[in-house]
Formats: sequence, C-alpha cells, structure tokens
Amino acid sequence: MSSLVASTRFSFLDRSRTREGHDGPQALRDTVRLAITAEALGYHRFWVSEHHSVPGVAGSAPTVLAAAVAAATSTIRVGTGGVMLPNHRPFVVAEQFGVLASLFPGRIDMGVGRSVGFTDGIRRALGRDREDADAFAGQLAELLGWLDGSQGAYPQVHARPAEGLSIPPYVLATGEGAAVAAEAGLPLVVGDLRDREKLVRAVDRYRDGFRPSAWAGEPYVIVAGTVAVAATAQDARRLLLPEAWSMAYARSHGAFPPLAPAERIEELTMTQKERGLFDNALAGHLAGTEEEVAEGLGLVLEDTGADEVLVTTSTHDREALVDSMERLARIAHLV
Repeated sequence: MSSLVASTRFSFLDRSRTREGHDGPQALRDTVRLAITAEALGYHRFWVSEHHSVPGVAGSAPTVLAAAVAAATSTIRVGTGGVMLPNHRPFVVAEQFGVLASLFPGRIDMGVGRSVGFTDGIRRALGRDREDADAFAGQLAELLGWLDGSQGAYPQVHARPAEGLSIPPYVLATGEGAAVAAEAGLPLVVGDLRDREKLVRAVDRYRDGFRPSAWAGEPYVIVAGTVAVAATAQDARRLLLPEAWSMAYARSHGAFPPLAPAERIEELTMTQKERGLFDNALAGHLAGTEEEVAEGLGLVLEDTGADEVLVTTSTHDREALVDSMERLARIAHLV
C-alpha cells in the first residue's frame, strides 16, 4: 500500500478559517502563506473555497484569493474548490478564470460546485434561491461553452480572454452532481473520507457513467477529506478538536465560531447534545502517526482507485498544521 500512496498525487484545500484572536484578513494572509508552504513541500495543487456570510470563514471570493495565491507562488497549480456555480452567471465565471489563466498560464484549475447559499437570507443577497442548484448541469454546459467557443445562445458575445484557453474544469459533487460530471466527461472531486461505502458508490457510479469528452478522455477521481498527522495519535487527534468543536457549536447554537485552541476545548464542559455532535464531528477522519495515516490512505486508495487526494485540515495551531503537512509530504514521498 505504501507504493500506492507514493504514486498518488496529493493536493491541499484551505478554507481560510478564522481563529480566535485573529481576524478575517489574517485568515486570508494565512492561506497565502500556507500555499507557499504547500509548494515548497511538493503538493500538486492548492485550492481555495467559497463561503458566504459564515462568521468562521473568510474565503468568500475564491477567484480573487486564487489570484493572490498564484502571485505568491510559481510552480504549484492553483484553483478553486470550488466556485459555486449556482451563485454566479457562467459568463462571468468564464471571464474570471480567463483572466487568471492569462496571468498564470498552465497553472489554473477551475473547480466548480452546485451548492447555493445555506440560508434564505444569503440566497436572497446573492439573488438566488434553493432551486438554482437543480440547474447546475445546464449552467456547467454553458460555462464550458464559453470556454471552448461553442456557446450559441449569444452569437455575438465572447468570454474574453477565456475563450480558447486551456483551463481544466473539475466538478465537486456527490450523488446527482457526480452524475453530471460523468455525463459532461469531467474530472470529479468527491468526499468525504468518513463514509467509505458512500464514497466508493459515488466513484463507481461516476466511472460507470463517464462519457469521454474534449476535457477528459477517461475518468479522473480526486478524493477529498481531512487528514492530520503528528508524532503521536493523541497529538493528531488534538489537531482535529478546533474544527470539530466549531461544527458542534454551529449545529447546536446556529452560529459558526472561529477556531478555538485545542487546550481550551479539552477543558470545556459540554452538554449532552454538544458532546454527541462533537464526537460525531471527530469520527472517521484520517488522523494519527505517519505509519497509521499511511496505512489509512492506502486503504482509501485501494477502495476507490482514486488518482489524487485533496487534503483539508483546519486547526488553530498553525505550527502544528505545517508539521502535519510536512509529515504527509514524507508519507507521499513528495519531498
């Protein structure tokens, strides 16, 4: 299994999580610094995400942040994980990626998803509603049409400078969205690692339904999930505590807080509901020593046949996060 891990691409996704004692602008600067680290360690891609009006997340404009990341790096591929297509006009998305690909040729990935704002207020602010997610397949087809020049609805309109550029698209999805990726002949990004059976079913359906296209001649699967590596299993678990508590608090109080230090979370007295949510948020991730995570990754790759692993790890301690990235890079023989 170690040879399987060593022959697989590893990439990193950062969601620009805010931390207690640090504001949103600091979180965005942290993301750029993390990209520089990922490049030095040999990761294949560095992607950023899109969230709107979430108190604990600063990344609301992924193409803008991707430009900052690409400007601060020189070799690593940079992209979005992803732009939520139902929130935007495909024409504008094509233009934005055209600008990125023009400024940073050969390094830009266009990852798109089908989620819309998660509350009614956010959807109204975006000028969207819940049903817009159902139009994803058509929006994706329109977006690809602007890129390859086949968009025929507006014959005199062209998405400049995107048209004709090489901007590889990726679909972030499960279920119906994975079927859309297969029908369109696009690479699939699918997660998370905690429900292995569901993950394998989604990958199998995608491969079974894949139709070769000008964008991809065969299926390409990127599995995404949380991975934490440390000197001991206990230290790796502590890396997961801030995100797990943030998720548990959000689901029990309706507010998504910044990441708290692990030592403070360990001292909390949780309600029964909070404890249940917290334990559930902790379960199923790949966390442990280098040997333990290598074995876990080998099993994931064996089960899914994935071509690439997209890692996301959110924690309060930035030094511990970088240490985890370094250890994972050693596992994957990136350095």
